[in-house]
Amino acid sequence: MADVIGSTGAQPQPLAGLRVLDMSQVMAGPFCCMLLGDMGADVIKIEPPGVGDQTRKSMGFRMKGEDSPGFLALNRNKRSITLNLKTEAGRKVLHRLVQTADIVVENGRPGVTKRLAADYETLSKINPRLIYASISGFGQTGPWSQRAGFDLIAQAMAGVISATGLAGAEPVKSGIPVGDLGAGLFAAYGILSAVIGRQTSGRGQYIDTSLLDAALALSVWESTEYWATGNSPAPLGTANRMSAPYQAFAASDGTFVVGAANQKLWLIFCDVVDRADLKDDPRYATNVERVRARSELAAELAPTFLTRTAGEWVDAFLAAGVPAGPIYDYARALDNDHVHHRKAVIEIEHPVEGKFRALGFPAKLSATPASVRMPPPLLGQHTEEILAELGLDAEQSRLDEAGAFAA
Repeated sequence: MADVIGSTGAQPQPLAGLRVLDMSQVMAGPFCCMLLGDMGADVIKIEPPGVGDQTRKSMGFRMKGEDSPGFLALNRNKRSITLNLKTEAGRKVLHRLVQTADIVVENGRPGVTKRLAADYETLSKINPRLIYASISGFGQTGPWSQRAGFDLIAQAMAGVISATGLAGAEPVKSGIPVGDLGAGLFAAYGILSAVIGRQTSGRGQYIDTSLLDAALALSVWESTEYWATGNSPAPLGTANRMSAPYQAFAASDGTFVVGAANQKLWLIFCDVVDRADLKDDPRYATNVERVRARSELAAELAPTFLTRTAGEWVDAFLAAGVPAGPIYDYARALDNDHVHHRKAVIEIEHPVEGKFRALGFPAKLSATPASVRMPPPLLGQHTEEILAELGLDAEQSRLDEAGAFAA
C-alpha cells in the first residue's frame, strides 16, 4: 500500500518562508510550483474565476469530484484564489499579493501578462526582490516566440521525435512529456539559483525558459552524435547511442533489457550467454566497434536469448553483476516492493476524493524531507483566507462588486 501523507513534522523545510504565486496552468508551470511547494514554499495558485486552471476539466475521466486526476496530480501543497485580472480590482489584489511574494511563475503565451499588468517589468517595480519565471513553448524572444507551443510540438521541433521509435516506422513521440516536465524542472532550477543569488544582490531577476529549450537540453546524446558525425541521429528503438549491447532482447517468453556499458561488463556478458567466441571477434573488440556493429551483434545474440525465459536471463545477468531488468507496464512499475520502500507512491487525503494515489518525492532529503501539507485545492478555496492575510478582508465585498473574483 502507498504511504498516507498528511502533514510534515516540526522541522522547517528548506523553502519554508518563500511565497510563490502560481499564475500558470496545465503542466509545466504547475509542476514547477508543486516541486517548490513540496519543499515547503507557500504556493498561492491564482486562477481565473469560473473554470480555473484548464486542467481541472481536462482528461476524459474523473474520480469522485469535478477536478480531473491530472489537476490533482500537479497541484498539491497549494492554496487557490480566483482573480479576474482583466479588472482593475483583480489587478489590485494581485499587486498586493506581489508585495508579499518572492516568486511568480507563469506559462502564458509571450505578451499576455503584459496586457494584464502582470508582467515582470510591472511587478518588479512593486517588489524589486521578485523572482519571475516565464515558461512558454518557444521562449520570450526569437522568431518562434509567438508560436503556440505544446509538448508534442516541442518534441517535434527539438528533434526528439526524429530520434524516437524504430527505424523506418511512423513517427513516435517520447512516451512522457519531456518538454513540459523538463521545462518545469529547469524553471525550478533557475528559480532556486535566483533565490541564492538574491541573498547577495538583494534583487530578484527574470527567468525565461521554454518547452523547446528543455527538450533540446535533454537531447545530450543526440546532439553530441550529430556534432561528432555530421549525421542526424536515427531512431534506435531501445538501443543506446553510446554503448552496445545496451537494449531489449526477446527471450522465450517475453522481452527484457540488459546493458553491458563498458568493457568489463561486456566480457562478463559473454560468459553469461556462454559465447566466449564473441570476446575474440574483432567486430566486437571494443565498445566503439560494438556500437558500429550494433544491429549485427543483436542479430548474433538473438538465437541465444530465445533459449531461456526473460526471468532466467535477468537473474543470470544480475547474479554476474551485469545490469538487467524486466520491462514493466505501469501496473507493475507502480506496485512492487522496491517502489513502496522508496515511497515513490503516496496517498493524499482530499476533501472530495478521499484518499487518492500520487507520485511521491524523487529527492530524499535526510533532515528536511519533502511532504504534502495540503491536498490540491478546490477552485477559490482559500480566497477569503488569503485576503485576510493581505488585510483586504474588509474590502472583499467592494472588490467583489468590482469584479475581482468573478468571471
